[in-house]
Amino acid sequence: MTTLTEEQAAIVSAYTGYLLGDFGTMHEYIEKIMGRPVWTHEMPRLMDEIRERSRADFLSLTPGPEAAKERA
Repeated sequence: MTTLTEEQAAIVSAYTGYLLGDFGTMHEYIEKIMGRPVWTHEMPRLMDEIRERSRADFLSLTPGPEAAKERA
């Protein structure tokens, strides 16, 4: 099985709403894509916007060469 990087886990977490990996890393990613500090109590209310802003990063995630080797 292919392991996600911390950044990839943060992207998946922000897009899906399911935490993978470290909360702090996801929080930093969300603040980066929102362009401002985001308080944790704001996250549920901002989920639609967070999903929209993380969509391109989420869709750009593709299996690397390691995944192809695992399937062989």
